[in-house]
Amino acid sequence: MNENQTDIKPEVEVTEPIIINLRKQPNKRIKKLLKGRGKLWVEVVEVIDEVRIMLGDEIEGKTILPIILVYGKKAKKKRMRDLLGL
Repeated sequence: MNENQTDIKPEVEVTEPIIINLRKQPNKRIKKLLKGRGKLWVEVVEVIDEVRIMLGDEIEGKTILPIILVYGKKAKKKRMRDLLGL
């Protein structure tokens, strides 16, 4: 090490990410989530509120950034007439 270099480490605290697994969802729910509405949005807000409560005073000056996972769109149900080619 050079004399000019110091052993100062940045004070960055790495915490566990907030992962919200929403699995497969219908198209309408995903669209509403992207607009900040609907059942999925309510679920995300509830998780964020739980994290705020768990952290208590530690949350001061921090931003909560959730990671939302949607595995894919839920397939539409096929109707009998579509299966028969009518």
